[in-house]
Amino acid sequence: MSFGDWLSAINSFAWGAPTLVLLAGTGVYLTVGLRFLPIRRIGSGFRALFQKPSGPGEIPPHRSLTTALSATVGTGNIAGVSTAIVLGGPGAIFWMWMMALVGTALKYSEAVLAVHFREQTENPVEYHGGPMYYIEKGLGPRWKWLAALFALFASLAAFGIGNMTQSNSVADALYAEFSVPEVATGVGMAALAGLIVVGGLQRIAAAAARLVPLMAAAYILLAGYIILANITAVPGAFAVIIDSAFNGHAAVGGFSGAVVMMAIQFGIARGLFSNEAGLGSAPIAHAAARTDSPVRQGQIAMLGTVIDTLVVCTMTALVVVISGAWTSGADGAALATAAFNFGLPFGGTVISVALAVFAFTTVLGWCVYGERSARYLFGQRIVLPFRVLWIVALFIGSTMELQQLWLLADTLNAFMAWPNLVALVLLSGVVFKATREYESKRP
Repeated sequence: MSFGDWLSAINSFAWGAPTLVLLAGTGVYLTVGLRFLPIRRIGSGFRALFQKPSGPGEIPPHRSLTTALSATVGTGNIAGVSTAIVLGGPGAIFWMWMMALVGTALKYSEAVLAVHFREQTENPVEYHGGPMYYIEKGLGPRWKWLAALFALFASLAAFGIGNMTQSNSVADALYAEFSVPEVATGVGMAALAGLIVVGGLQRIAAAAARLVPLMAAAYILLAGYIILANITAVPGAFAVIIDSAFNGHAAVGGFSGAVVMMAIQFGIARGLFSNEAGLGSAPIAHAAARTDSPVRQGQIAMLGTVIDTLVVCTMTALVVVISGAWTSGADGAALATAAFNFGLPFGGTVISVALAVFAFTTVLGWCVYGERSARYLFGQRIVLPFRVLWIVALFIGSTMELQQLWLLADTLNAFMAWPNLVALVLLSGVVFKATREYESKRP
């Protein structure tokens, strides 16, 4: 049995039914325990986003959100959605929506705990938080091994899903569409990332605050144009998605029959890959927010799931289903390109540029996650070596074949999720209590 076969077997186990049940079950448990507050308070989250920040922290609340979104709004919103439709049928999108709804409770709870248990350093003044901190401080020293496991998996996974695979995807897309040599892409990404990464969280957050809204708005506008131009097909697209979610759907062409369980499995798995709810990555960014209320920051954090999945992923899904390209046998970015070519004469260019920008911002966001996880394990001395290695890995990733690295990164993501989900369940009482106290003071 080859290394690739072993890796595939481990990946299948890591993302098997137990993980998906734990993920969805924790989301449902928190949603019910919070009395559906994350869904009811989406409007409050948007209002809090534009309020003047008060309290301690490194960055404004809206920058913590855009930093988190920079890591989540990426290739999963394009290639991930397309692959989910191919593997699980259009019904996978329905289950992705359901996962996003309970995912708001996961993101909310993660951010509440991250701010509640965060730590402040003196020199330099920084605010550190995330699963490793709320596991250790919330569950006690006996659980420090679990916190260390999360930090280890996060720091390693960052180089896979947040670095080398991203530069590789950009290099492939730019070479296919514009014949840009992979080496040139690697040098360019490494140089640009280096200019931003060396400035730490402040500079990364500032870059994300500019790039993320711009890129998301441009993508939504272009996808929205295709949808509006074919508005009569939209009701049928929703009907296909809902019918396929409960009855399965077999398409013509290169698509094999999809049963309901496959739709559920790939909808949940790709939903997590896209919005990272429950993964434990986003609270690392939200822990640094300038706020005096964990609950208010939690309401801002949960918007990430709404924007990423319910808006951006839905736009991609509608274009793919409306175009009919999902029955062509294409997959991933190639399927998204075919779908956008249906409505735009420059669809391939749209997908290539979107992938490049989305992937680059993912690199910035995951640099924060990986660095702060590594710092938890090794202290401040690891920061500079980590940043140097991060920049070098970008160049290496752009010039390599990384099929096995994708599997490894995906597996490490699952390993990240396990400690975090256990902590969310065990610390749910803290989240419920903080929420009740905050709600009791509302006018």
